[in-house]
Amino acid sequence: MTLAFAMEWLNLLFRWGHLIVGIAWIGTSFYFIALDLSLRKRAGMKEGVAGTAWEVHGGGFYHVEKYMVAPKELPEDLIWYKWEAYLTWVTGFALLVVQYYFNASAYLIDPSVMPLSPGEAVVLSIGSLVGGWVVYDRLCRSAIGQNTALLAVSLFILIMAATYMFTHVYSGRGALIHVGAFMGTIMAVNVFGVIIPNQKKIVASLLKGEKPDPALGAMGKQRSVHNNYLTLPVLLMMVSNHYPMLTGHSQSWLLVALVLVMGGMVRHFLNRHDAGDSFVKFWWTLPAAAAGLVVALVMTAPRDFGGGEKVSDAEVLKIVQMHCAVCHAAAPSYDGFDEAPKNIKLETIGELKKYADQVMAQAVQSDAMPLGNETGMTEEERLTLGRWISQQK
Repeated sequence: MTLAFAMEWLNLLFRWGHLIVGIAWIGTSFYFIALDLSLRKRAGMKEGVAGTAWEVHGGGFYHVEKYMVAPKELPEDLIWYKWEAYLTWVTGFALLVVQYYFNASAYLIDPSVMPLSPGEAVVLSIGSLVGGWVVYDRLCRSAIGQNTALLAVSLFILIMAATYMFTHVYSGRGALIHVGAFMGTIMAVNVFGVIIPNQKKIVASLLKGEKPDPALGAMGKQRSVHNNYLTLPVLLMMVSNHYPMLTGHSQSWLLVALVLVMGGMVRHFLNRHDAGDSFVKFWWTLPAAAAGLVVALVMTAPRDFGGGEKVSDAEVLKIVQMHCAVCHAAAPSYDGFDEAPKNIKLETIGELKKYADQVMAQAVQSDAMPLGNETGMTEEERLTLGRWISQQK
């Protein structure tokens, strides 16, 4: 069994696990935010209850109560929602290690952006994830954290500063996956380091017969809301490496800003709808999200390569054999590949014509390929390749 084969299976298993626990965590997050916003004050509520909700699902009815801080007594079978978050981060980080750390030269580093060594790239990655949480946590605990609007702007600036840094040190794929990891780490540590510990402190106070500190619950609620608003952007960042129009864009950090705006606006619309607010109070969120989408569409619109001198088959085949066929061949010469990625071979003119649209997207309209641009494909070569593909239509 080759190392490449073993790593491919590890990649698949960690990705599968990441999807499973990620769905569970995000589903739980969405549900509890919607539940919290749907609570209503009703006659006859128990002492200490802030609101109740009636729900129907799976052929049955549920009556849910939420206490302002906590009930006077707790049952022995109290259910904790935490492992979904923990395992999402663990499997995600494992996937980052297998996909990006072990293949740093191919997926994480682009010498034309910054000539890092694999070790430097990995250390920078880990340091940025840890540092991002520290700065975020300090912001939330500072006076800024007491002002919701100011904190939201500060967190946006923090994420954008990290994004700008990532796009100026890593490859396109490496940069955007780190934006997702940056936000995902904040979300996971919110659960591990704040939400669950605060809930445990509340439980401990109840067991001692003491009145719990309401500030603990308020802090946990704040971090939970942050996680909720980050969910949609982090999901898109995690699949961004499949879309070269994002990862290969020269201004990808601005596209991330638009994704944050779009995701935040859609999430706010859904939250206010779940809360039962009047539509006139939050209608503006959808036009704001649509405006962000229009700007993103304009930014990623494909370039026109029509016109210019006719490019010969021999000229374009030379470019492809130099920059593409090291991986996309019946017997790849690139380390770590036993077979052509996605079984796409680019060794002949016929194969190049067959996969022309994919080549255009990956290597012409963006610089996603070659991986890490290790072969040093120039802008002129990309333009030549683009002209040849356009001339075939």
